[in-house]
Amino acid sequence: MSEDRPARRSWAGGFGRRASSSSEAKQMCKSHNSSSELLKLAIIGRMGRQSSAWITSQQKKRWPLLILLLLSLSTLIAFLIRSTFESCSNSSSNNVGHFVREGQEGGTQNGEASTPNPLDFMKSKLVLLVSHELSLSGGPLLLMELAFLLRGVGTDVVWVTNQKQTESDDIVYSLEHKMMDRGVQVFSARGQEAVDTALKADLVVLNTAVAGKWLDAVLKEHVPDVLPKVLWWIHEMRGHYFKLEYVKHLPFVGGAMIDSHITTIYWKNRTKERLGIEMPETYVVHLGNSKELMEVAENKVAKRILREHVRESLGVRNEDLVFALINSVSRGKGQDLFLRSFHESLKLIQEKKLQVPSIHAVIVGSDMNAQTKFEMELRNFVSENNIQGRVHFINKTLTVAPYLASIDVLVQNSQARGECFGRITIEAMAFQLPVLGTAAGGTTEIVVNGTTGLLHPAGKEGVMPLANNIVKLATNVEKRLTMGKRGYERVKERFLEHHMSERIAKVLKEVLQKAKSHSHS
Repeated sequence: MSEDRPARRSWAGGFGRRASSSSEAKQMCKSHNSSSELLKLAIIGRMGRQSSAWITSQQKKRWPLLILLLLSLSTLIAFLIRSTFESCSNSSSNNVGHFVREGQEGGTQNGEASTPNPLDFMKSKLVLLVSHELSLSGGPLLLMELAFLLRGVGTDVVWVTNQKQTESDDIVYSLEHKMMDRGVQVFSARGQEAVDTALKADLVVLNTAVAGKWLDAVLKEHVPDVLPKVLWWIHEMRGHYFKLEYVKHLPFVGGAMIDSHITTIYWKNRTKERLGIEMPETYVVHLGNSKELMEVAENKVAKRILREHVRESLGVRNEDLVFALINSVSRGKGQDLFLRSFHESLKLIQEKKLQVPSIHAVIVGSDMNAQTKFEMELRNFVSENNIQGRVHFINKTLTVAPYLASIDVLVQNSQARGECFGRITIEAMAFQLPVLGTAAGGTTEIVVNGTTGLLHPAGKEGVMPLANNIVKLATNVEKRLTMGKRGYERVKERFLEHHMSERIAKVLKEVLQKAKSHSHS
């Protein structure tokens, strides 16, 4: 079986995946003063837990190349370094998105963000952000992006984390200090400071459905006073979040934001049918790519360097075709069904005697340290079917840009109701990659079937359709390139940074106006 090859992910490339270890996250942010180390991390993109002997031998081989790159590719290095490490303090431009009022068509016109910043009206306002946890998962990191965006226009921002954290958690330590470095105040979620801040705040943002537990547990008799100025940001589609104890206050908040239209409909139906409550005024949030990620995606030199180094590390030739699934390894993300489809595609190619380059499957998001049953199932499947040379497991990572630069097709195989939105999908499209996705959830709002990619059913019913789609793209280079180009054009039209600044401003203005009207009534 292919050896795991850990790497790190640039926060500027987009949040949502966990680091391979808590110490990695802390060390990544601490190492930003070393130019040579930054260059090595940004360009090679495959540092991680490796033996000291291996690192020493590789450094001896790589330093002449790294020095040459440092001297000759200064522009490339600058934005790669910025995209990887400026996000340790996480500039407000990271991974911003596209905010659309429910039912509103499309987005803003393509172009640069207007001047002055449409969020300037938030200057000197006080905003309390309530997260159910502080981790490298999608929800908390999206909330951090909002924190830095608001800090960028002079908003006073306070962060509280409802779930208790352990003092030894290096990830929590690193994230809290990055927020404090950017002027975000971090309070205890259950202290009097949190209550006082909620009462004084102009806006309170609850992040995820689970964060709703904080209202009764902390605010208690003050809940009615705070609800009108609450903006509830929901990212979940799993049924166990539909508990009245979590979301009973939803009808009374100033507004809700949800990642996709499909997820919004799901929440409206479930809350009404199962819980007997109504959703408040709801805004659909389509995420977007940062300027930093787009700079790398649009730079041919950067992509070539990343492609060469990653493929060399995997033992994959330049002419080989690579299909990758980039998500934390779990049954809901569908890595098991993807491997079954990949195996079936190999059999189809052999049976039909098709002339195609050697194809490989890459799974980014592995974690052997966890020793989960599902992880072992994946690896056993690979061994039992003797496809070790075709399948490559890569540890959980904060750096996806190198892998997007090195692969040919992204597979988005989230199961059940699908992905709420799936930022990795628009990141891949920015790199002009076609997407093979499940016809479920927010993926259907991103991928245009037959134009920017191909969709297949979720579940076991999708195994053979996905296998056939793999073969289709493996045998038709023109289709791959055309779909990739159209996906990139779609990103430029809908999923760029400046969309968020305009749309989030509209959302915040409406919620603030409601809160103001309520306070005067």
